[in-house]
Amino acid sequence: MEFRDLNRQYKKLHISIDEKIAEVISSAHFISGEAVTALEQMLAEYVGTRHCISCGNGTDAITIALMAYGVGKGDAVFVPDFTFFSSGECPAGIGAVPVFVDVRRDTYNMDVLSLEKAIERVETEGRLKPRAVIAVDLFGLPADYDAIRSVCDRSGLLLIEDGAQGFGGRMGERKCCSFGDSSTTSFFPAKPLGCYGDGGAIFTDDDAIAALCRSIAVHGKNADDKYDNVRLGMNSRLDTMQAAILMPKFKAFKEYELKAVNRAADRYTDLLRKIEGVVLPVTPDGFYSSWAQYTVQLPVGADRDAIQRRMKAAGIPTMVYYRKPMHRQGAFEGTGSADADCPVTEELCNRVLCLPIHPYLEVEEIENVVRELGKAL
Repeated sequence: MEFRDLNRQYKKLHISIDEKIAEVISSAHFISGEAVTALEQMLAEYVGTRHCISCGNGTDAITIALMAYGVGKGDAVFVPDFTFFSSGECPAGIGAVPVFVDVRRDTYNMDVLSLEKAIERVETEGRLKPRAVIAVDLFGLPADYDAIRSVCDRSGLLLIEDGAQGFGGRMGERKCCSFGDSSTTSFFPAKPLGCYGDGGAIFTDDDAIAALCRSIAVHGKNADDKYDNVRLGMNSRLDTMQAAILMPKFKAFKEYELKAVNRAADRYTDLLRKIEGVVLPVTPDGFYSSWAQYTVQLPVGADRDAIQRRMKAAGIPTMVYYRKPMHRQGAFEGTGSADADCPVTEELCNRVLCLPIHPYLEVEEIENVVRELGKAL
């Protein structure tokens, strides 16, 4: 069993993927080819934004968006403590200070009360200027954007949506990657919509920010002349091959993969309710997840390492996202970011376990995973 079975997906889509790869090779337009522009238009239409700007990866997407707004030295950027390193790495990499905020125990997403306390603390200290919030759609579920947007508006903060794991998720009728002043995603192979290498994108309705992002992504070029560099940027482009691969995968994603992965998640939930002490992921009313991960909390005191060994011996891969809070990462020692009050994150890092999930997971496989987890416990 694979944790996220890309081989099974390729067997289903290989004819259309191979055709797209062959088209790129025969055209010899490997950088900024027609497939890149076509994909950007498709993604913007799907998400519901005016602009989609593709780039090299999801980490670059966050950095480019922050740079476009001029976030930098002396700015505080509020980031959930329970997430992948990029969310905090990106503001730190351009001179800002990530301020870590606790998450909700039920959804794993940013806790608005913790956010408000963190903003108040930074304002009281007066050392940094509160500037932006990076809200993460963790494990495929949109954050509570109604509440987060309200806080941002009251405090005059930018809202950046990190939708690297959330593409395809929804809150009401709005889709992930449409909730921020600018939003970002990743096309890393294991993401809900992934390519066969690295890739990312930025989404925004702001024409001026979109133009800045395009410039920054290509060495700060002038819009009319790529050899006239009007600002410092970076080299971050989605290559034509990856764009071409994403096109048939995006079609499958829309037509049946999202529905299939939600069926798999529902089956897990139905079966896991019978195991005492296991806390299941919550999808609030009106929300829809793209299930980048199916993450449970093991009973208090359970030996997670022993459980993982038992599952592995039964041929079942499991993962832990994440073992260490962001504020305890060595990279943030001595920066001021290590001062965080995030007890829920601390608890989750000791209890979470991610089970295999993807659109091609069979019912019998889900039943086997649940059966073996019950034995291991």
